[in-house]
Amino acid sequence: MAQERKIPMRTCIACRQEKPKREMLRIVKNAAGEISLDFSGKVAGRGAYICNDPACVKKLGEYRLLNKAFSAAVPEEVYTRIEEEFGAK
Repeated sequence: MAQERKIPMRTCIACRQEKPKREMLRIVKNAAGEISLDFSGKVAGRGAYICNDPACVKKLGEYRLLNKAFSAAVPEEVYTRIEEEFGAK
């Protein structure tokens, strides 16, 4: 009898919905404090997950949700870059 693989679930920091990890976008803060989108899901560092949805990306910037997720002040240009990277994806 084959064992069923457990699907890793993550919670969106914008809408608080729990979804499979593969359906989410990962935003990572590395040891140097740089914040970027992680499309591979394997970059080392503290990760925060967001739905692959324009409404959640907008909410992320509107409410400065990364400040809370990473317990640090996140510069405005980081939010702008994430919105641009998401749009370009």
